[in-house]
Amino acid sequence: MTDIALEMPWLQKPWQFVQNGLAEGRLPHALLVNGECGVGKRAWADAVSGLLLCAAPLNKDAGAPIACGQCRQCTLLAASSHPDVRVCSPEKSRMIKIDQIRSLSAFAVSSPQVAGRKIAIIDRADQLNINSANALLKTLEEPVEDFVLLLLQESGRPVLPTIRSRCQVLSIPVPSTEQADQWLAGKVAHLEADKQPSTELMAKSLMLAGNAPRLALEYTTGEFPALRDEAFNKFRQFMKGQVAVSEAAKAFKALGLEDMLWLFEGWASDLARLCVGGKANDPEAGEMLGFLAGINPAWRAHELLDMVRESRSAGVYNVNPELEASRLLIAWRDLMPTKRRAS
Repeated sequence: MTDIALEMPWLQKPWQFVQNGLAEGRLPHALLVNGECGVGKRAWADAVSGLLLCAAPLNKDAGAPIACGQCRQCTLLAASSHPDVRVCSPEKSRMIKIDQIRSLSAFAVSSPQVAGRKIAIIDRADQLNINSANALLKTLEEPVEDFVLLLLQESGRPVLPTIRSRCQVLSIPVPSTEQADQWLAGKVAHLEADKQPSTELMAKSLMLAGNAPRLALEYTTGEFPALRDEAFNKFRQFMKGQVAVSEAAKAFKALGLEDMLWLFEGWASDLARLCVGGKANDPEAGEMLGFLAGINPAWRAHELLDMVRESRSAGVYNVNPELEASRLLIAWRDLMPTKRRAS
């Protein structure tokens, strides 16, 4: 089985942490792994599961074990049918519910069925609701010797301090531009000839994804770049008073709530950077955001970020994306000079 750090070099340090912990018999019972969306947290967690369950790890004597890929444990895991692995992720409500955590807690204290330990992955631990988060505390406070819990957290999304304090925290960095380029090029090379993206689309997808390669791959092969461009065009027109808020909001609604909020959040973060002399991560929006930064204090950008967080929290209750887009667009328009807004 391939070493995950060879496929994704930016995962080397968090991967080595687990390898060393396994080789030295000091692996934490709970790991909280944070990183940007699309940087490879889930791929890392799956690789860790394989390593911890493997019956005959390779390179074990060298202190850098990897899963063999051949034993029964590896075969079951590859077929997504291993009974000693559980994955818990948000359901339709966009949150992880208490019943899911209760089931996971029962799994934690049960005996392994075929392996020497049990592994649970909470994908998006930042989306535990208050009840499910509190229910998880008991499992964290009373660790089971043959159970390892991997909690994945997106950067900028909070996790209860009581949960964080009971976990070993690891961070997965965003790769360098060279690493991201190489990884993305390797993935798209396997696509059918008529689905091969242009170099320009790949570069733009990486820019939009903030250099997170797995998210960039999703963008390269999906509709997001085109939908984002349409939303950005309507955004600029709205800011200049050329289209109504309802028309601009429809373009953002087409993105879906989460992508829409991610886009607004990125622009607000860029505005905050520009206000203090930094650079925009989205160069296409840089000119417009630079103009706004020149006539507004930095705290206005942080107000916008707070509004995005409010919208994201409200998303749990199935809010109307078009109404949320309208609310945020109007807040952005308030940053423009009075004469420009009236024109």
